[in-house]
Amino acid sequence: MDYKYIEQLLERYWECETSLEEERILRAFFSQKEVPSHLAKFKSLFEYEKGQKELKLGSDFDDRIIKLAKEEGSASNEITINARRLTINYRLRPLYRAAAVVAVFLLVGGAVQHTFNQQKSPKGWDYNAANYQDTYRVPQEAFEAGMGGLEEIQNLLRTTPHKQDTISKKASYK
Repeated sequence: MDYKYIEQLLERYWECETSLEEERILRAFFSQKEVPSHLAKFKSLFEYEKGQKELKLGSDFDDRIIKLAKEEGSASNEITINARRLTINYRLRPLYRAAAVVAVFLLVGGAVQHTFNQQKSPKGWDYNAANYQDTYRVPQEAFEAGMGGLEEIQNLLRTTPHKQDTISKKASYK
């Protein structure tokens, strides 16, 4: 007898391409008493599936599980639950750490960039206080220049309508 169809179904079965009807055909074929010798090695697989379908839990299964749970609970007299309350701060802690790392990198990067830019430009920032000089020799000229700058700022603020109330409040404190 030719078993090419069954062999083709088996090939498709191993590649997971069979339909439910084709799988039923395979189960029916392997449930026979006599199977060809070259296909006999697959018979136990299909018989195993049939046997597993028939297995069920015993009627006393629930009672045994409940009894085991009670025995375990009574051995320690209380059930302990190790739970932690997770606060918002605890949940955001990784974000805080990441933000701190980014801030450190930005600060270090800015300092390094400033150092390199200072070396390239002839001016740079002068941190030596001995090199500072007054721009005005006469104190009266410095006072007039400062007052002129303040008047320009005041005129600028007066032209902005929503800032006028705050200017008058600041002027009344004098």
